[in-house]
Amino acid sequence: MSNKKKKELTPTQQEYQDFAKDREPKRPVFKNCIRAFLSGGLICVIGQLLQFFFIKYFNFTPETAGNPTSAVLIIVSIALTGFGVFDHIAQWAGAGTAIPITGFANTMASAAIEHRTEGYVLGVGGNMFKLAGSVIVFGTFSAFVVAIIKLTIQWLGAM
Repeated sequence: MSNKKKKELTPTQQEYQDFAKDREPKRPVFKNCIRAFLSGGLICVIGQLLQFFFIKYFNFTPETAGNPTSAVLIIVSIALTGFGVFDHIAQWAGAGTAIPITGFANTMASAAIEHRTEGYVLGVGGNMFKLAGSVIVFGTFSAFVVAIIKLTIQWLGAM
């Protein structure tokens, strides 16, 4: 709490704030960072293994193997969310499960599951993109900006 707000508190309120601050459990920041690093890294390693699998056994090229790899990661994330396993993994791993593809799939699936009692169209369809909509808009806009920058650099290079 800032000192300005602390001055506005009564002495009893200040005493309670200090008491609560002393009793608040300390966050294991280093341990959480290690868990996030390991779990995020494991998800990425699984993605690389899937990509290698598609290249080796299904004759995909390295450029085209990314699409089925992403699809498998999305399907697995949605299935784990539906069975309630992804929440337990995310509880342990923290930010490590926020790898864009798995975290995005979990966000959409959990929103759909949460609103399924309202019906498929208005519940699932209407609320599925509430959380993920901003990610879609930001991703689309970012891709547009990067494409404009790339085209500008190419155009200047051709001059």
